[in-house]
Amino acid sequence: MELSQRTGIPASRIYGVATFYEQFHLEPHGRHTVRCCRGTACHVRGGHGMIQAVSRMLGVSDGQTTEDMRFTFETVACLGTCFLAPVIMVDNDYYGNMTSTKVRDILERYK
Repeated sequence: MELSQRTGIPASRIYGVATFYEQFHLEPHGRHTVRCCRGTACHVRGGHGMIQAVSRMLGVSDGQTTEDMRFTFETVACLGTCFLAPVIMVDNDYYGNMTSTKVRDILERYK
């Protein structure tokens, strides 16, 4: 690893830090990150359907990036906005009380 050689820090230590923090990625990420909550409140209120809708609309599965590098899709344990369940987040914007129709409209804004 070039970073290890330049800094003198063992590659295993760099890898440990890079994989511990969610802000670091080992693979290229899309221009926009779409996160779907899979927490209890979202699950009870139809979150699984939102996850399927986003995956279908983007044509990728959890953890993948679209071929055009526009979107990376992730599911997360909780977005901390249970009162808005089900919730998705695009970049730093939260969208609550989601339906499949709303998901489509929101994703269109970021294209």
